[in-house]
Amino acid sequence: MKTAMIKLSVAALLSASAAFGAFAQEFTKGVVNKVDAKANKVTIKHGDLKNLDMPAMTMVFRVEEPALLERLKEGSTIEFAAERVNGKLTVTEVK
Repeated sequence: MKTAMIKLSVAALLSASAAFGAFAQEFTKGVVNKVDAKANKVTIKHGDLKNLDMPAMTMVFRVEEPALLERLKEGSTIEFAAERVNGKLTVTEVK
């Protein structure tokens, strides 16, 4: 009986955290101006970043995942998520 309750509790917790994660990422439209693979940075002209309370502008972001940089091409329109990672604005996901 206790094992079944523990499994049910774990399943509920995992389900809730997955749902929260799905809503946590907010995507913003932007245009890639420059890709600097050596510095792991990308310059994006973007719309409002509501999760960062930032208006539309052009700015440089860090990119921690080299695989993300490979998907970014100058002039391309993207949808992306950005967060503060260790105090630095970082692209965390790209559609």
